[in-house]
Amino acid sequence: MTNSIHPTAIISGDVKLGVGNTVGAFVVISGPVSIGDNNWIGTGTMIGPPPEVRSFAHPIALADATGNGVAIGSRNVIREGVQIHQGWKAQTRLGDDSFVMNQAYIAHDCVLGDGVTLASSVLLAGHVKLGSGANLGLGTVVHQRVQIGAGSMVGMGSVVTHDVPPFAKAYGSPARVHGANIVAMERQGVSRGSIDQVEGVYSGQSEPWDFAGVELNTELSVIFSTWQDR
Repeated sequence: MTNSIHPTAIISGDVKLGVGNTVGAFVVISGPVSIGDNNWIGTGTMIGPPPEVRSFAHPIALADATGNGVAIGSRNVIREGVQIHQGWKAQTRLGDDSFVMNQAYIAHDCVLGDGVTLASSVLLAGHVKLGSGANLGLGTVVHQRVQIGAGSMVGMGSVVTHDVPPFAKAYGSPARVHGANIVAMERQGVSRGSIDQVEGVYSGQSEPWDFAGVELNTELSVIFSTWQDR
């Protein structure tokens, strides 16, 4: 299977494409970039421009970019006008099976897990980390170096200045946790009893969250323990 690349797209530098990718009109991909298989990249998207760091030596030609690169997995939908910038200190990464809507911005050194959803005009500052399955609503803004846990949901228009734990539901400006993302846990096959316990933690406590005594399946237990050890 070959890639479908619009004739107006510009691909320069060290760019590695898998197979089955659709690259739309006026897309600009500037290496070093690696992209897996079966991704859909919409019109006007930019992947791999230099990191927006004042001290970074911007190249005369995009083909001469010297950042730490962008790595994109497989089966992602990246809609029109999205920007994904080169890494500065480390590679900027997007996993598999994610849905990134139009005009979203992923800054340098961001790391996004599998199956994330970024609604239109979501803005991620540098070094942000999103766990797998995180869902950010329309126009959400995330401060640099913030971590948003797996399976969490951030409501539209939120300004996220502090970490959001796994499977939490957060919203506001600044965003605060307002209970658990029950739907995400149900989709993971979490028992009703465990869901109620997590909901109890998020509804009845403030940071630091204490999950001691919460009975979770193996997958969620790993997610929560990794979060607490971060």
